[in-house]
Amino acid sequence: MPNTPAIRFAETGGPEVLQITEVELAEPGPGQALIAVHASGVNFIDTYHRSGLYSVDLPFIPGSEGAGIVEAVGADVTDVAVGDHVAWVGVPGSYAGHVLAPTDALLSVPDGVSLDIAAAVPLQGMTAHYLVSDTKPLQPGDRCLIHAAAGGTGRLLVQMAKIRGAEVVATAGSPEKGELARSAGADHVVLYNEVDLVEGVEAAVGTNAIDVVFDGVGAATFDAGLHLLTPRGTMATFGNASGAVPPISPLALMAKSLFLTRPTLITHIATPEARLARWNELNRWIADGDLEVRVGHTFPLTNAAAAHTALEGRSTTGKILLLP
Repeated sequence: MPNTPAIRFAETGGPEVLQITEVELAEPGPGQALIAVHASGVNFIDTYHRSGLYSVDLPFIPGSEGAGIVEAVGADVTDVAVGDHVAWVGVPGSYAGHVLAPTDALLSVPDGVSLDIAAAVPLQGMTAHYLVSDTKPLQPGDRCLIHAAAGGTGRLLVQMAKIRGAEVVATAGSPEKGELARSAGADHVVLYNEVDLVEGVEAAVGTNAIDVVFDGVGAATFDAGLHLLTPRGTMATFGNASGAVPPISPLALMAKSLFLTRPTLITHIATPEARLARWNELNRWIADGDLEVRVGHTFPLTNAAAAHTALEGRSTTGKILLLP
């Protein structure tokens, strides 16, 4: 089999450890498909692997999300065919020109949905979906605080919270990002670089007024989120963009009987049926015009280091894609 380009790192560190290389393609075996990658999604978890925050065996090819076209299938495969447009999440080594994937991890891309959009939806879209549907099933009248609301997951969260009928307080780092949050449906926008986060939220909705905080930022916003919650409110910390949240005593939750959870996507798409159900609802919302998926930035695969630098520098909006 010929080789395919891939990004790999042999030691953990900054974006500079990401190096372009060539890896040999393998023939698809039972239950597998070989896919020509059209676009790979760039996500914070990729930076956690690269930095060493989440341990991986080295050398390592990052990336777990993307979309592309099936080039070959194993002899026993009947659920996908050569030429099919597919997307995926949870397939390691997706920063590459080709991936070898189990077919039960593949998601059929509906007609009319571009491969760019299909690559942008699985990880961030399904994360936002489980947060508003399972972690805190939002009801009309619920009030949620969504951090980094102009980012890929944040802007999808805003839209899904509005679909569920919730009132949304969004945070953003600049007026331009604030407008992106408003255009997604946010009822209130707090620019945390211009006002104190707690003061800004309380000015918008009052004290102890947030039913759930969806926090993908981590250390920088966690304490403020606890302060803003209503009694018996929920803190859902699902990301570490500013660093991991330090250990916390359960006694910190006692005064308002708060709920604290640290959910992950993989536990919410543990079966093909669960993954497909979320995928289908996301695509219904897209088809109906209720959900806008915004690809904010694209980088060539060879410039993956720049993509990581931009993501960690908080200079991006929407989804980041790598194009082989």
